[in-house]
Amino acid sequence: MTHQNKITFNKLYRYFIIAITGKETEFTTGSIRKAVFMLSIPMILEMMMESIFAIVDIAYVSRVSVNAVATIGLTESVITLVYAIAIGLSMAATAVVARRVGEKDLKGARQAAMQAILLGIAVAVSIGVVGFLYSKEILALMGGEPDLIAEGYGYTKLLIGGNITIVLLFLINAIFRGAGDASVAMWTLVLSNGLNIILDPVFIFGWGPIPEFGVMGAAIATNIGRGTAVVFQLGILFFGWSRIKLAVSDIVLRTGVMLNLIKVSLGGIAQFLIGTSSWVFLMRLMSEFGSEVLAGYTIAIRVMMFTFMPAWGMSNAAATLVGQNLGAKQPERAEKSVWITGKYNAYFMLAVSLIYLFFAPEIIGLFSNVTSVVENGALCLQVVAAGYIFYAYGMVVSQAFNGAGDTKTPTKINLIAFWAFQLPFAYLAAITFELGALGVFLAITLAEVMLSVIAIIWFRKGYWKKVQV
Repeated sequence: MTHQNKITFNKLYRYFIIAITGKETEFTTGSIRKAVFMLSIPMILEMMMESIFAIVDIAYVSRVSVNAVATIGLTESVITLVYAIAIGLSMAATAVVARRVGEKDLKGARQAAMQAILLGIAVAVSIGVVGFLYSKEILALMGGEPDLIAEGYGYTKLLIGGNITIVLLFLINAIFRGAGDASVAMWTLVLSNGLNIILDPVFIFGWGPIPEFGVMGAAIATNIGRGTAVVFQLGILFFGWSRIKLAVSDIVLRTGVMLNLIKVSLGGIAQFLIGTSSWVFLMRLMSEFGSEVLAGYTIAIRVMMFTFMPAWGMSNAAATLVGQNLGAKQPERAEKSVWITGKYNAYFMLAVSLIYLFFAPEIIGLFSNVTSVVENGALCLQVVAAGYIFYAYGMVVSQAFNGAGDTKTPTKINLIAFWAFQLPFAYLAAITFELGALGVFLAITLAEVMLSVIAIIWFRKGYWKKVQV
């Protein structure tokens, strides 16, 4: 190693330590590349923890049965509707908190954080009651066969019934990210998913006095892991080291702040509901081809999440940078941050796409030895990975709109890409033209490419710089 390289390595290492310990939360001045690095590292590690858990979870469940894997696929296609609401609220929380932090208004940031949490609790409890009472009906509606429903309804009941842990985990981490405390969000996910990975085999296969719960055990482990992390988050918010420090006196309904959050979040919720309802339709379409095809698709999606999550981490960094810099009245710095983040994301996604294109069967084969499952999972991985570079820019630009509080623009783009194009194309290709699962995979790739191109064109127009939140 040359002297110059040693200096560069030492600097990167020092930045890395600062990033994961959260010692720097001000990103409206100084080097943009350094700001992207400081925010991206904990966010990437945070999302990688989520994706590692997804992989480990499906690896354990695949040892139970094909029906167990398919149950997770059907349940998660429904639970993504919960994610849509959680992410929509989270985008509003990040946008408003980041803007207030950029304006140096920490009291306003604190008030926004509390109203977001109260709103999240109300929504999650409502959804949880429905999921707990009607789990069998939900699986039947999604096309689950009777034996699948009998084996898997307990998983669906507990996961949707306990969705408050999902909503609050997303929401409070979004508050931390908006405040620039990305490292706190990272350590929360380390705790949550670390517990999930340890508890998964205990509850799925049984251990000591704990009986074997099968696929339902995965839901028990998930709720315990996420629930513990939420308690940890609340402890930090009320007693810890975050820039946002709440007090018992903050637990009051502030109508003006709440309505502003709802206004900003509606676009985000609609944006993700469009994408996730499309996802539900695709999963329903896949169920027409049998449990083995559905299982292959589910495994492929989990594997892709392993790489999508770090990419989303970088995208979340762009959202925080845009929010804080717009609050500090620096729109040009906000825009430059987005293009730099997009470039780094594209390098990462290109490397991943090459691995998937060349080694898809071997990767899917790690999770199943059923030939049909491996063939369909590998095909999905290869077709979807072909558009990864487009996704890299598309997700960063979309999150940049959201970070600015302009949630309406990505909503319109999603409406065009998913409802106007993806759904009709998937049905025609898979059913009418009899391409089967391949038709669905092509629809996913082409819709994401379309979304990315439209997002970049609209982002360049610059209207997002004038949005007030």
